[in-house]
Amino acid sequence: MKAATAPAVAAFHVTKKFPGVIANEDVTFDVRVGEVHALLGENGAGKTTLSNILTGLYRPDEGWMEVAGIAVDFQSPRDAIAAGIGMVHQHFRLIPTFSVAENIALGTGHDPVGGRFDLKKIEERVAEISESFDLPVDPRAKIWQLSVGEQQRVEIIKVLYRDARVLIFDEPTAVLSPLESERLGVTLQTMARSGRSIVFISHKLGEVASIADRVTVLRHGRSVETTSENDVSALASLMVGRDVESVTRSAHAIVESSSRVGSVVLEIEELHAVGDRGLKALDGVSLTVRSGEIVGVAGVAGNGQRELVEILAGLRRKGSGSIRVDGESLENGSTRHPIRLGVSYVPQDRMGTGLAPDLTIAENMALKNFRRPPFARPPFIRQSVIDAQGRDLMEQFDVRAPSETTPTRRLSGGNVQKVLLAREMSGDPRVLVIASPSQGLDVGAVATVHQLLIDAAESGVGVLLVSEDLDEVLALSNRIAVMYEGRILDTFDRADADAQRIGLLMGGQLDVSA
Repeated sequence: MKAATAPAVAAFHVTKKFPGVIANEDVTFDVRVGEVHALLGENGAGKTTLSNILTGLYRPDEGWMEVAGIAVDFQSPRDAIAAGIGMVHQHFRLIPTFSVAENIALGTGHDPVGGRFDLKKIEERVAEISESFDLPVDPRAKIWQLSVGEQQRVEIIKVLYRDARVLIFDEPTAVLSPLESERLGVTLQTMARSGRSIVFISHKLGEVASIADRVTVLRHGRSVETTSENDVSALASLMVGRDVESVTRSAHAIVESSSRVGSVVLEIEELHAVGDRGLKALDGVSLTVRSGEIVGVAGVAGNGQRELVEILAGLRRKGSGSIRVDGESLENGSTRHPIRLGVSYVPQDRMGTGLAPDLTIAENMALKNFRRPPFARPPFIRQSVIDAQGRDLMEQFDVRAPSETTPTRRLSGGNVQKVLLAREMSGDPRVLVIASPSQGLDVGAVATVHQLLIDAAESGVGVLLVSEDLDEVLALSNRIAVMYEGRILDTFDRADADAQRIGLLMGGQLDVSA
């Protein structure tokens, strides 16, 4: 009888310590059968650590866990999976050179390398799950060929493939459009009604308020409150321990007072390109960005945004078309020429593309200039100068870490993003290209990053903001371009922008009345 009424999974007085850090301290948390329970907290509050304990990646130093009222001691993720607990991680656990189906088969007792499974049947099952839960992905595609949003869908399908009864979602909507996020919310609630238990981790307070039955707030590693509260302001205050002004409202107010927009600094004309799978990714994209202006590109992941920003950064070759920065043509496929022309780039994949995780904060901040004075006196690198700049930029951009020699991999998501912005903005850029700037960040870090983008525009930088988060695009942009299947469908001045119409265009619904 106890097991029938007990929570699906529960943690009691859990503490987890790492060298110099208490990640979780006396945390108590449970999720009931058939509910969506949100886990809310700032970056570094201990949400991911608690989730890793629930899924067997970490073992608690103190406290215990129960599944359906029965005490458990997970030795590995395999034990958690056997108990019906699965997690969709924010940082993907995928092998880039394997196909979608092969990645999903991993850990199920099959061996893709040895070939002891029926790949066709797995692909068919993946296709069924993909269709049933509105998570479109090609089962035969290689992971490295997929956009970040498509990789997120693979992680979700991987958990559903294992028929987990308790599903933990770590920032699952971070790369989805508003329509996709809404559909996923419906899907999660449908799962809950069918008897599954959902742990929903998100920094988007509006989503938490609309989706969750209950919310547990973590602050500084401790569980401070569990509530059924659905007021966004109240939840934000619980999360940070103080009143928090709406990021969107403050961003609108600041952008409204921005300085007059100047001349064109970035001009893209009839740009064509193919993606990693040899298919058309950009189909005649034309776009301009002026100094002092933030131009937002709204679109669902996988519609050409990644190819666009990589071409601008020199990481990918274009097919045809032209790109000019301050009137000068951008060399095709050159990584150094965009830097010389004043193009700065903050990628969506911060740790994989933007930074070297094992290098220090100071070294990452100097990556683009370490060959030149004052950082180098050939053939020697001047480490003391690099470290001094790191200290200055940490203070200027409010990077919170023990010192400039801290390895970047130890930073929270918000601080990682600030390290990237510090490096890219400290070189006096003419154009700043930034992808998904607030993905995975808490409300406080989002406000800081948004303010830095606004400051950049105020200083005369032309900002190209690419984001799947429509609220973010609407909050920050002077103009908004909607991208679908490699084309710019329409461009709006912010004053004329209608969120519903833009959301429909992002989903490919072209016959939309104004």
